[in-house]
Amino acid sequence: MVQSMADASPVKWHLAHTTWFFETFLLEQLEPQFRPFHPEFRSLFNSYYQAIGPRHARPARGVLSRPSLDEVVAYRRDVERRLLPLLGGTLSGDVHALVQLGIAHEEQHQELILTDLLHHFSCNPLLPAYRESAAIRTPAPLDEPSRGPRFQTYAGGLVEVGHDAAAAPGAFAFDNESPRHRVWLEPYELASRPVSQEEFAQFVADGGYRRAEFWLSEGWDLCQQQAWQQPLYWRASPQATGTVREGGTHHQGWQVFGLDGLRDLDPREPVSNLSYYEADAYARWAGARLPTEMEWEHATRLGGLPGSGRVWEWTRSAYAPYPGYAPLPSAAGEYNGKFMINQMVLRGGSHATPPGHLRPSYRNFFVPSARWQFSGLRLARNL
Repeated sequence: MVQSMADASPVKWHLAHTTWFFETFLLEQLEPQFRPFHPEFRSLFNSYYQAIGPRHARPARGVLSRPSLDEVVAYRRDVERRLLPLLGGTLSGDVHALVQLGIAHEEQHQELILTDLLHHFSCNPLLPAYRESAAIRTPAPLDEPSRGPRFQTYAGGLVEVGHDAAAAPGAFAFDNESPRHRVWLEPYELASRPVSQEEFAQFVADGGYRRAEFWLSEGWDLCQQQAWQQPLYWRASPQATGTVREGGTHHQGWQVFGLDGLRDLDPREPVSNLSYYEADAYARWAGARLPTEMEWEHATRLGGLPGSGRVWEWTRSAYAPYPGYAPLPSAAGEYNGKFMINQMVLRGGSHATPPGHLRPSYRNFFVPSARWQFSGLRLARNL
């Protein structure tokens, strides 16, 4: 039930909320003479659905010592026991869509459990590891981390973006990925991989967090107010070891806290846990910029971007509806549409992202100040 900040939720709450989703949106609709497992759970585990009713305050989820974990697990098992038989026959289109949404929603919360746990543990002076395994941190090293990224040229022009329902009938996509539409792109270049930890360390060493000329005004104010001097989970190393591992030398002076604990900065890994403001400042320092989400998707569809699936990549695109967008009917319409303001789009996915979500049209989004997600950047340049 640990909750280290208002934006992170206890693991127990994640389990209860994903169960609540299936109970509220499916079991209540399908079960004759429906009765809730517990009437108070309707408000305790409602996240942000105004149409459903009252909600327990998000910053106070960590005080929910009751229900116990045993009762939450019993809640989950009860909903599964009652719901699964009702899904065994032929489902209407609306019910099938809600089942798919519920599964994708749960997968998103599986990813959030890891990002939230990392923040919880980072607030503990003992810096405990979630799992003693390098595999939990990142699936593979970056290509050519010490030589700098290669830039691929894209001609741009009139291109189509968004979920292609015709090409993949029945494939799931969130409503914010549609409708497919055309956009005009000027010629551009995109880096072959995300920015590495070692490259970002050079920005830090060059006074990047002290040089206002690289920062958006709002980001600079936040940087000063919160005394940012390096990425969220970086720690000054007690002594520079100069340890050499396969793939290169660790950067002097920094350690990085991850799900596998605290270890020396590794030049082969992408920098992570950056806010939009930090990503944008680094891009300006590097003489480049962040890509738009349309540039990112177009490049991916033309043959993929090496390095995707390691960290979410900030884009310079504000999270807004596509032309012709319509939210889902009923309370499910609050899933995405109501957040299309004051947020920025991320693309690509991280090592914690479920594989089914690593598709070109997937649109993740967070407020530009968010740092606890596995978020990094890839550089873009104008031609």
